[in-house]
Amino acid sequence: MRRLPHVTWLRSFEAAARHSSFSSAAEELSLTPAAVSQQIRLLEQHLGIQLFKRLAKGVQLTDVGLAYAIPIRKSFLEMQSATDGLFRIQSKSVVRVRCSISFAALILAPRLHEFSRLHPDIDVELSTAVWSDRITGAGIDLDVRFGEGGWPEQNVHPIPVRDATIVCHPDYAENLGTTLSHATMQEAAIVTIVGSETDWDRLFLQYGIEGPRHAHWIKADSSLIALQILSAGHGCAIISRSFAERDLEAGRLVAPFDLELAMNSNFNLVERDDIRGRPDITAFVDWLLGQSL
Repeated sequence: MRRLPHVTWLRSFEAAARHSSFSSAAEELSLTPAAVSQQIRLLEQHLGIQLFKRLAKGVQLTDVGLAYAIPIRKSFLEMQSATDGLFRIQSKSVVRVRCSISFAALILAPRLHEFSRLHPDIDVELSTAVWSDRITGAGIDLDVRFGEGGWPEQNVHPIPVRDATIVCHPDYAENLGTTLSHATMQEAAIVTIVGSETDWDRLFLQYGIEGPRHAHWIKADSSLIALQILSAGHGCAIISRSFAERDLEAGRLVAPFDLELAMNSNFNLVERDDIRGRPDITAFVDWLLGQSL
């Protein structure tokens, strides 16, 4: 394998090829035209081929020089992009937020453009997890968790979401009829969501439906996955209206019964203990808690 040319030779070659001029390349690189000419000559000697035609007025790439200039230019652009992306001085502060996957996809992500509009000087990095119960290390600033609390962090803010209801595909709603009854539910393909397994029992008790609940058809680990299952046209699930809102408004799903079930657990915004008082964190916390979900 041929040894790679010296990078300074390649830099002079790339600039001269782009400008079709040794003088312009020298001006860009803060060199003399003679230095650029010398570096390109060394490159040609190293490669054993002429890259430029020296004309009375200026220079012109040979066919081989033109073919070589394209990947060299691309390489320098990629190096510049990598350097800018990884090592540029941050002009914005960064708030790193982790959420349950359902909260992130169905509630937070569609609203982030509003936060960016209000706070253009703050970048939000959003990551997801199905379940989380602690912030480890410094990679997360804020955590949105579903549960009853009891976590070690000191600053925990409740995030109220709307009550739940039975949700299904419009076509499947025909199987359920218009009146909630034990007979109807015995025949229903129930989708149960992990962490909310008692919702159907609570609903039966709240609305006076006698008899045992029919076993679930399938279990999903999140409301997001449950909604995708329902969108395929089969089954019903108990889901917060905050999560199902967009599907209900678009008519992709329906709530066939006029009923509401309070959420069994709450969502909470949890702050990492060592970031209290950061203006960007305060701005995000105030904004999220001010949202009507």
